[in-house]
Amino acid sequence: MDSRELIRLAIDAMAKAYTPYSGFKVGAALLTDDGQVYIGCNIENAAYGPTVCAERVAFFTAVRDGKRKFTKIAVVGGMGGELSSFTYPCGVCRQVMREFCDDDFVLVVSDGKDIKEHTLADILPYSFSPKDLK
Repeated sequence: MDSRELIRLAIDAMAKAYTPYSGFKVGAALLTDDGQVYIGCNIENAAYGPTVCAERVAFFTAVRDGKRKFTKIAVVGGMGGELSSFTYPCGVCRQVMREFCDDDFVLVVSDGKDIKEHTLADILPYSFSPKDLK
């Protein structure tokens, strides 16, 4: 699946976000190594701590379904669901990516006009992974 199609799916997912507090909607589309796509959106909570990011929703749904190998994720976001800048994963989501992905895992972001691609190694250098526990 090409990056533009994955971005389109992430935009569709963003429309499902529940963001009554911040108004900042995020969508993610995660591609598995066997070509399946799992989507996620951010879901806020009045207590803030239970809020969960779009990327983790996508990863955890895929893991629930037995998936463990991933190749690419598209992430988009913006106030009121309008893309206006590049939205990158938070530190917690980057660490979840590290749990399941190798250095060459690709992050795709878009501001609605342009697309950028980065590897996990680019966005999470010097990371701690399951390999460090062996």
